[in-house]
Amino acid sequence: MSINKYTYLALLAWLTMCMLTSCVDEEEFKDNNQGNFEALWKIMDEHYCFFQEKNIDWDVIHTQYARQVNAGMSNGQLFEVLSNMIGELRDGHVNLYSSFDVGRNWSWQENYPSNFSDTLFNKYMGTDYKIAAGLKYRTLDDNIGYVYYGSFSSGMGEGNLDEVMMELAPTRALILDIRNNSGGNLTYAEKLAARFTNEETLVGYMQHKTGRGHNDFSQLEPQRIKPTKGIRWQKKVIVLTNRSVYSAANEFVKYMKCFPQVTVVGDYTGGGAGMPFSSELPNGWGVRFSACPMYDINKKCTEDGIAPDYQVSLSQEDFLQGKDTLIEFARSLVP
Repeated sequence: MSINKYTYLALLAWLTMCMLTSCVDEEEFKDNNQGNFEALWKIMDEHYCFFQEKNIDWDVIHTQYARQVNAGMSNGQLFEVLSNMIGELRDGHVNLYSSFDVGRNWSWQENYPSNFSDTLFNKYMGTDYKIAAGLKYRTLDDNIGYVYYGSFSSGMGEGNLDEVMMELAPTRALILDIRNNSGGNLTYAEKLAARFTNEETLVGYMQHKTGRGHNDFSQLEPQRIKPTKGIRWQKKVIVLTNRSVYSAANEFVKYMKCFPQVTVVGDYTGGGAGMPFSSELPNGWGVRFSACPMYDINKKCTEDGIAPDYQVSLSQEDFLQGKDTLIEFARSLVP
């Protein structure tokens, strides 16, 4: 099944879930503190996809947080309780949106070293680098190409990628730095990955929620990357990662690890392997949650992150000497 087909199926699943949750919210739950609590709990209970992966007993969570809700609570107090409840899922794709705050859990990156320095990045990049849409690129002084892509929300076209590939074609290898890239549009991840394969490649699997039970999922559906019709990179590639690589960026690393000329250097990625969807509570607050789980080619869920081929951290000694440990290690891998 092609990338476009599984994206289309995900949209169908989203429409189905929206219809279901809309009916639940409007027919069963009142717009009061208790009603909004029960609506949120049930939306997650029926449609969230990682209860088993995270070893969460959602019924126990209901008991724990239901006793904290009462009719006299302010909106701010209710928001805090609901945010704390969904925070138990430890999922960066689970958010509660109000007009005054966003409930979130960012522990997947907050409790880890950044392994990235703006100071060092500016030193390596200099001031004469080029920009093609969201890509910043240049040739380092040892004739190794360097590309930094900070967000898959930054659009890029095939023409942009052709220009980057053509400019860096004379270099010995390519360092593709996606540290601090917290995701964005999955289409851009697929488009960029398509520059590094000469044949259609199986890169993983995904599932869709098919019922309201915690384990009601479709069969695993294959994800494949087809080679672009544009300029493709044929030399060695080193992808730099840290814990802030999340969501679509996490998927990109999953794709790249399937290509033989690619090596991943840095820290485990942050994860985020559930395609997010949205619903709404009776009071108008929005809720986003992971609904479609994704897996690598070994059918292992990547929600908790992807291991690098070489785990390398930014050292204090290198930092004081103006060196980026990860970039220097990547350079050492190029013959």
